[in-house]
Amino acid sequence: MPKLAVFPKAYMDDLCVDGTMLVKDWLDIAGQLDVDGVEWYSGFIENKDSSNWRVFRSMAEDRGLEIPMVCCSPDFTHPDPGFRAQQVLYEKNFINMSSELGAKYCRVLSGQRRPEVSLEEGLNYASECIIECVQYAQERGIKLVLENHYKDDFWEYPEFAQFIDVFCELVDRIDMSGFGVNYDPSNAYLAGDDPIELLKRISHRVITMHASDRYLIEGTIDELRNQELGSIGYAKMLKHGQIGEGLNDYDAIFSELRRVSFDGWISIEDGVDGVEQLKNSVEFLKNKISEYF
Repeated sequence: MPKLAVFPKAYMDDLCVDGTMLVKDWLDIAGQLDVDGVEWYSGFIENKDSSNWRVFRSMAEDRGLEIPMVCCSPDFTHPDPGFRAQQVLYEKNFINMSSELGAKYCRVLSGQRRPEVSLEEGLNYASECIIECVQYAQERGIKLVLENHYKDDFWEYPEFAQFIDVFCELVDRIDMSGFGVNYDPSNAYLAGDDPIELLKRISHRVITMHASDRYLIEGTIDELRNQELGSIGYAKMLKHGQIGEGLNDYDAIFSELRRVSFDGWISIEDGVDGVEQLKNSVEFLKNKISEYF
């Protein structure tokens, strides 16, 4: 049976930039929801003190919550080998954090889609770095999950492996037991891809999932892809909405996940319009899990 976690999508600046929210405050909110865990983000300001990591684990457990995954954003597609080596160390640090927090999974990305890096170069750079990190993670009982991502909040360029064929090629290059996929159906729409087609191509590798629903505030997907290329931050044309009321077909998604006997964690990226919205998304997903599993 899949388990539900929540991610503090509405509080990223508060927790990661200006410090107006403490981790304790977020855990207090999550503890009031009908979920099994909280997905961690590497950029929380309080994470900088590694002595906090075990404290956070205890704080979560005191509220009846597990910490299944650490969400971080390594950038492995830079042409400078020294930069890539630093990013490997960055990811290894968060693998260590995952272990201290009691997490079983740690997210990994390919990197930014830099215009000067060719497709083959990017695939080589990313796969080599990820394989090194998987080997490190396996020694610590952690699995790495590659997300079909759109763009980290603080990146200049979108994800190198954003599009379906590139993503699947990268996944195929990393045939290791300590590696899998974190599937995000909303991000497939942003790539102009069919999220169900993507899921069917990689469902046998999916071990965690992000659940959200997205809307375009204005314009089209093509305009989004062209306008946002090279701009710092997340796309301003996008809006997160209540799960079950956006573009995603969760019946098709859960049908495919049931077909492959998925029993991993589903992390909710929602609540940008308030805690009530997050509660409604939790209820929607719990009902879907009961229906399909």
